[in-house]
Amino acid sequence: MACIGSKGELTESARKMLTALEHPASPEDVAARTDLPLFRVRAGLREMAEAGLVELQGASYAPTELGRSLLAA
Repeated sequence: MACIGSKGELTESARKMLTALEHPASPEDVAARTDLPLFRVRAGLREMAEAGLVELQGASYAPTELGRSLLAA
C-alpha cells in the first residue's frame, strides 16, 4: 500500500491516517478512527515514518512538521 503518490502527494489512505493523528495514537486507534484494516494502518504508518511524515513516540505515532504541511496542502 503506497501512501505517497508518484508526484509526492498523499494518497487517500495516508490522508485519512494523518488526519486521525490529530493527537498521538496507536495503530489500533488509527484503524478504529479511519475504518481501515489494522494491517494496512501498520504498513502505512511504517511507510510514512520512513518518509519522515510521522514519528513513533513510544507506542504511538504523531505527525511531523512535514506530515502536517502535506496534510494542509
